[in-house]
Amino acid sequence: MKTAATLIVTILVLAAPQLRAQEKEEPVMGWNNTLVAGLNLTQVSLHNWTQGGENTLAWTFLVNGKFLYQQTDWKWNNTLKIAYGKTKLGDDDFQKSEDELFWESVYSHNIGWKIDPYVANQLRTQFDDGYTVSEDENGQEVRTLASGPFDPLYLIQSAGFTYSTGETFFTRLGIAFKETFSSADYGFADDPDTDGEIEDFRFQTGIESATGVKITVMENIVYTSQLNLFSAFNQMDVWDVRWDNTLNAKVNDYVVASLNVILVHDISQTRRTQVKQAIALGLRYSLL
Repeated sequence: MKTAATLIVTILVLAAPQLRAQEKEEPVMGWNNTLVAGLNLTQVSLHNWTQGGENTLAWTFLVNGKFLYQQTDWKWNNTLKIAYGKTKLGDDDFQKSEDELFWESVYSHNIGWKIDPYVANQLRTQFDDGYTVSEDENGQEVRTLASGPFDPLYLIQSAGFTYSTGETFFTRLGIAFKETFSSADYGFADDPDTDGEIEDFRFQTGIESATGVKITVMENIVYTSQLNLFSAFNQMDVWDVRWDNTLNAKVNDYVVASLNVILVHDISQTRRTQVKQAIALGLRYSLL
């Protein structure tokens, strides 16, 4: 994890001059859409292997889309990310290793200022059950159900001002409403300031911020990053943080190597900072 974080910081430092030097891109009017699907596969088979180890099979299905409608004085930008994957180690059952649905829709209006007013809606959730794995007093593996399909589900509506330079850089800041949906079994929507029954819905008003960059490090290497922040007005010393970083290296028209690092800090899930790192080589195909 430290190696991946160091690599991301290095890329940002090296690419910063390029980011400053790039001029604001001329927009193309009408729809500008991209939709890419991918499949990553990992398989290890051992037979009479004296050094030990176990057979491994892992797969991840990915979809990334951007749907932008551009006009002279306004634009509507939609972003989609779907990821789902499982891993099988030895004779164990398949276990979920990747599970995310992210949708963001942002409408902004050009009023002749350096910054534009915007309204946005964001959805984040998952498709399948999630488990935590631990050991009992006898050393046996115990799998505990920790989350369910579309549980938790987060919605954030916001309005404020945004600044962008085409696809290279954007940042926005606004007032936001955040809704958290979760069953009482998992408690992601529970309000810690209330006693008794565990709530299955939580509504918060606060500040939302998002900043993203897309940097061409080399001709076939692209780095993208998006940092999302939210803080409720009654807890301004607490921030929900999600920082998604991806480094894609295009081998040819269909094969891509990638490094993805996601950092999440959300005390409704855990007070510890969560980090997920994935290095993959897989197939990519442009649908749009």
